[in-house]
Amino acid sequence: MTALEFMSGRASPLRLVIFDCDGVLADSEPLANRVSAEMISEARLAITPEECVRRFVGFNLEAMVPMIEADLGRELPRDWVERLTGRLIEAFGRELRPISGAVEALRAISVLGLPWRVASNSSHAEMAAKFSAMDISTMVAGRLHSYTDVAEGKPAPDLFLAAAAAEGVAPMDCVVIEDSVTGARAAAAAGMPCLGFAPHGDDPRLREVGAHLFTSMFDLPALIAAAPR
Repeated sequence: MTALEFMSGRASPLRLVIFDCDGVLADSEPLANRVSAEMISEARLAITPEECVRRFVGFNLEAMVPMIEADLGRELPRDWVERLTGRLIEAFGRELRPISGAVEALRAISVLGLPWRVASNSSHAEMAAKFSAMDISTMVAGRLHSYTDVAEGKPAPDLFLAAAAAEGVAPMDCVVIEDSVTGARAAAAAGMPCLGFAPHGDDPRLREVGAHLFTSMFDLPALIAAAPR
């Protein structure tokens, strides 16, 4: 079943669109993986940005710590996450760009009259830096949910459920836009349908966790418009 067939055949009305941030709205993952690899390597655990993608994509910074410490055989400094966050924010301010078509999709969904929110395993400070670099801070104001706001970040359902509760919408009446297996699992745990953004083509990992794939953010408004309301 294509994403368009899935959306047009929804059994429940669509009342809220929930976006992930990294890799869906902000093209932040290459930067984050590069900076993370640098800091992990400085802690004397040699790792490449590609290995960071494989191991940590979709996880928040605090969730990465025990994984890194297990390989190191020792604890990281207590301020390690704080220092990594600072480096990431600096990099985002210098280099970050939006995912192609993402800002246009947000505007188009607003024109359709549908509410949307952002639920991310990033901190509010990280999201502020990303959306400032994308020049959409005003657009996203009041719509942001961070893992720091809830008991557990993705793959737990807490973030998506918090976004739905803030809008007063039942989980089944939402759709989640995700690019990671971690996020798609969180959507499934929340009882929410998921559109999986796969810009490089077919992604079996996303399909295996129930996401319906699309490959361009420019296509998203048509998918959203096809859903019953």
